[in-house]
Amino acid sequence: MMLPEIEVGLTEEELAIRDTVHKFAAEVMRPVGERLDRLPDPADVIAEGSELWAVFEQYRALGIGLDAMDDSDLDPLRRARIRALINEEMGWGDGGLAISLSVAEFHRVFARLSGNPELIERFCKTNSTEIGCWAITEPSHGSDMLKNDPKDFQPPARKPDCIAERDGDDFIINGQKSAWVSNGTIADVGVLFCSLMEGDELKGGCVGVVPFDLPGVSKGKPLDKLGQRALNQGEIFFDNVRVPASYLFIGPEMYVPIVEIVLSGANGTMGTIWAGCARAALEHAIDYSKERIQGGIPIGQHPHMQARLFKMLTKVEAARSLVRRVSYFNGLGEGQMHYAIASKVFATQTAFEVASEALQIFGGNGLTREYPMEKLLRDARSAMIEDGCNELLCTLGGSKL
Repeated sequence: MMLPEIEVGLTEEELAIRDTVHKFAAEVMRPVGERLDRLPDPADVIAEGSELWAVFEQYRALGIGLDAMDDSDLDPLRRARIRALINEEMGWGDGGLAISLSVAEFHRVFARLSGNPELIERFCKTNSTEIGCWAITEPSHGSDMLKNDPKDFQPPARKPDCIAERDGDDFIINGQKSAWVSNGTIADVGVLFCSLMEGDELKGGCVGVVPFDLPGVSKGKPLDKLGQRALNQGEIFFDNVRVPASYLFIGPEMYVPIVEIVLSGANGTMGTIWAGCARAALEHAIDYSKERIQGGIPIGQHPHMQARLFKMLTKVEAARSLVRRVSYFNGLGEGQMHYAIASKVFATQTAFEVASEALQIFGGNGLTREYPMEKLLRDARSAMIEDGCNELLCTLGGSKL
């Protein structure tokens, strides 16, 4: 079954977009995600001829990406409402693919943010098939990169893993980003968050858009991981990579505000995606409870099972409500980061708890790959760590109170 839409006031256009994306999620994302998940080698996921590339192509054809939304004449609230509906349906289809498709356009947003006609012309071409990534996390520095405070990189802490140094009208980039960069080994361009050095002195963080076809850029192998196996992740290496100074257009003075804006958007997106995953797990459990016979009747007719499913429903609808309210509020430009964090933390925790409960309802069948529950559980568990582990995010969100 599909849970009813209880959002009040959705327009016919919004419902039509939701239904279009739901069809894409049901007919493309979910079955392809399941098949990619079963591939033994993550290199097979991104190999030539992989189904992954058809997913990207069909997604672009829908015209529902971040760039398309920004180019529309929609007011900010309508845009936020539609984006929340899209993300939830994509998360319902496959959370890992939803993240990959969303972050693929990240560089276009930043090129526009720069206001530089050269960058906009280079990275925002119509019908471009370039794939982007958010290159922030480092092998030695995950959480530290959120504020890039020089004192956090002093001994006994390790020095930054990726640095940029000014050289006339250019920057020279050296170092690496960790294996957790989403789209890392398939990206053509990245939004790079790194450390700015002057001689031996760390000045703080800087941000820019870096094409990966430049001399000195290389990539590691795709990460082999527990969940979200359809989402490519991997290392990126920089060996004396020279970029024009205009490409790294955000300096230390604006680094933290930009991080907070990006984290607000990323966590808000994560919230809506994983609320969709939670909804999928509940729907699977309800359907199975009507099919599985025990005690002479479908298990869904046993009162204790009805109570379990109802508790799962309350969690799912609470998550859907929160993530949408946060999406609408932040979409109006308020930018309350701690609410976006609350959205991400609550939705990912809900997705994991509901998927775990749903797997229990499936019993032994839930542990097998014949049924979808073990994949949903693995995917949801991964979401509690990516884009900031939930424990750290709670600390960061709490600091804003």
